[in-house]
Amino acid sequence: MRQEASTHVGKPEGVLRGSSIIAEIKASRVEFVVSVPDITTSEGLLRPLSQSKTPRLIRVCREDEGVGICAGLAYAGRRSLLLIQQTGLLDSINAVRGVAVEYALPICMMVGLLQKEPGVPPTQSRHYGVRIVEPILGAMGVGYGEIEEEADVVKIKPAIDDAYAQSRPVVLLIGRTPS
Repeated sequence: MRQEASTHVGKPEGVLRGSSIIAEIKASRVEFVVSVPDITTSEGLLRPLSQSKTPRLIRVCREDEGVGICAGLAYAGRRSLLLIQQTGLLDSINAVRGVAVEYALPICMMVGLLQKEPGVPPTQSRHYGVRIVEPILGAMGVGYGEIEEEADVVKIKPAIDDAYAQSRPVVLLIGRTPS
């Protein structure tokens, strides 16, 4: 997935279903979801994943620990997805740099954007912690895509498949709380 500019200016508010995201994760052949609970995706995504046998949920205490586990799984030829919040992404940026970027590993991250306003591009958010995520990913050369509405869910499988085919990290920014 290439870096992409936000395109949600003026779009009407929509919905985002956790079940659709999970279906795409499964279609991507992800075997493990590694997660630090985040408020954005907990109810609509993390709770249903915790009640499912596949993909297997691995709960971790810190986001950088999740980066390391996903790296080990990638070395073992297993597909994983790190499910975290943007505050955790910012906390683990050195692990992402050192492991995912410099070692060119397919670390796939789904990052909930806490406090992002629906329909507002992340770079135009009132919240500093949301506004800086895309510029930081761009500076690191990490591809990213926005998942804010149901129509965006189709980006998930190609992004994960491309990350594994090209052996590089990708971040899928969840811009609305999935139902």
